[in-house]
Amino acid sequence: MPVDTRAATGEDARVMEELKWVPSTVDVTRPSVARMYDYYLGGSHNFEADRAAAKQVEQIYPSVAQGAQANRSFLRRAVRHLVAEGVDQFLDLGSGIPTVGNVHEIAQHDNPNARVVYVDFEPVAVSHSNALLADNPNATAVLADLRSPAAVLAGAREVLDFDRPVAVLIVAALHFVPDSDDPYGSVAEYLAAFPSGSYLVITHGTQDGITAEEKAMADRIMQVYRNADNQLTMRSHAEVTRFFDGMEILEPGVVLVNDWRPDAYEDPTGVYGAVARKP
Repeated sequence: MPVDTRAATGEDARVMEELKWVPSTVDVTRPSVARMYDYYLGGSHNFEADRAAAKQVEQIYPSVAQGAQANRSFLRRAVRHLVAEGVDQFLDLGSGIPTVGNVHEIAQHDNPNARVVYVDFEPVAVSHSNALLADNPNATAVLADLRSPAAVLAGAREVLDFDRPVAVLIVAALHFVPDSDDPYGSVAEYLAAFPSGSYLVITHGTQDGITAEEKAMADRIMQVYRNADNQLTMRSHAEVTRFFDGMEILEPGVVLVNDWRPDAYEDPTGVYGAVARKP
């Protein structure tokens, strides 16, 4: 997308600078859940449409950014635990736009040889990820949809050794996959590709235990996401636990992310998280 920045100043210059790194196929006028999440985390790879939608959610639920941070904190704790257990390969599905505290930063801090494959169908996320990882031979990003395991796995083979354990990370992504797209079948297909000793890490939004007032708030949030590139599908504790069928779920089980082996106090958030091992 060619942009003439010669006469641009102020806000116009900022917008044009943003557009320089955007693939030409990206519709910047439609909110993206990946770019909205980037906004919640304090990132800079989002556009006016993303910020407007994210601010709508913030007006309904002012703690949404804290929830995103709690989710990110869970990811950090889970990855560090897996590295300590000897895992050195990670497949991050629906990885989003790279901001501070990405999987490769966490894993390679403790094991410089750790391998990471990021997967997302958001072109901005993949484009920026690969720019960030240009000098990192053990990490890459693949443009693919997590709902297409065969395509994802074909791309991941370039970096990951499928004969050794792999940690499959699906963090804040499955609640954007409706039942009609068979998310359980996709997760099972990923796990079938990897040997015993592999892991599955999931976080997933829920409406369990909310009041009638909170339910009305959640419905308004879901309406905002209906105008984005993915819609929300919240699931119950039983439905989230089903993703781990046949696996050994690590303590403390499927719990709210702020309750999973916390190392500092975080306010409760309506997101379940768990880590499980393939026997």
